[in-house]
Amino acid sequence: MKILMLTPYLPYPLLSGGQIRTYNLLKQLADKHEITLFALIKDNQEKKYIKDIEPFCKKIKVFKRSSKAFTIKNILKTAFSSFPFLVIRNYVPEAVRVVKQELSSQQYDLIHSETFYMMPHIPQTKTPILLVEQTIEYLGYESYAEKVFLPLRILLNYDVHKIRKWERYYWKQAQKLIAMSEDDKKYIQQHLNRPQKVEVISNGVDAQWFAAKPQQPPKNPTVIYVGTFKWLPNVEAVQYLVKKIWPKVVELSPNAKLKIIGNEPTQEIINYGIKNKNIEITGRVPDIRDAFKKAHVLLAPVLSGKGTRYKILEAMASGTPIVATKTAVEGLNLKHNEHVLISNDPQTLAEYVDRLLNDQKLWKKLSLNGKRFVKKNYDWQLISKKLDKIYQSM
Repeated sequence: MKILMLTPYLPYPLLSGGQIRTYNLLKQLADKHEITLFALIKDNQEKKYIKDIEPFCKKIKVFKRSSKAFTIKNILKTAFSSFPFLVIRNYVPEAVRVVKQELSSQQYDLIHSETFYMMPHIPQTKTPILLVEQTIEYLGYESYAEKVFLPLRILLNYDVHKIRKWERYYWKQAQKLIAMSEDDKKYIQQHLNRPQKVEVISNGVDAQWFAAKPQQPPKNPTVIYVGTFKWLPNVEAVQYLVKKIWPKVVELSPNAKLKIIGNEPTQEIINYGIKNKNIEITGRVPDIRDAFKKAHVLLAPVLSGKGTRYKILEAMASGTPIVATKTAVEGLNLKHNEHVLISNDPQTLAEYVDRLLNDQKLWKKLSLNGKRFVKKNYDWQLISKKLDKIYQSM
């Protein structure tokens, strides 16, 4: 099939969940389909990574959006537009023109749009559109808005209203919708006249690649949090972890160390490492496997947001046991005390971390069960076959 894929990022380097997802799907589907990739970039320096994607694509074009999100231009445009900030920030007029030209000059079987906010770049067309919702955006922002101070909350709620309006609008415009989990699927179906058009193609993990490196836990008990901090629920989770959970962990395990790992940590998160001798902020790491393999526990106290959590799948594939909130493992069909330890109570989460740091039998059980579960249910080869079937059906 001939497919035009639109993404709000270049799928390399692998810094975010979206990049990981798109890169691996392109890699798996390249032999079956002829894929043209149109991607947004923030900086012209990103063009050097096009060569890493070229083996999987027939053609690649990139379009530069604003390098910084909160510019005066973006804010003013949002104020006078029916579109939310999320769309304005990712909207490139040049891309609209080129997509229209591409569709008029080439015969495509399918348009694949990653995220609803790439949809405004697509003109009216008879070509079937598949929309992938990596997360239900407005629910994540809605949850975050509830926790900020009142004046900012009013502004955020207005923008969330616009996100909700347009996200649901584009759900209806697409011929097929892809959700990350059964929970997301059921939620989206409530707002559609044709609920049968929603399918689940969850995120995955390269189980073999993560298993290739041996486990090397350090001498000191080490707990990690992993996530990209451009995504607000990750910032919120770290705030909750440091303020509500970590002091309780230290009371139980005084020698424990916390490593917060991920791209673009905020200044607030950086300050946690400056003020606390047992907290280290590492930012981006060259090989994410090293983060998991050199830790005893992944602590994931995620409170909001939808979608499958890469950190959970990657930790399991690495053999690193997990302590998490219910939201962090939502939709993955994981069982408490068999694959992961789950609680929404800060004291209980701290006690679970301490338990894993001291109970080798439980640690080995969760480590082994996690590896088996991911390989059986979430390997990219399995995920890509499911997506290929949907392509064929369209």
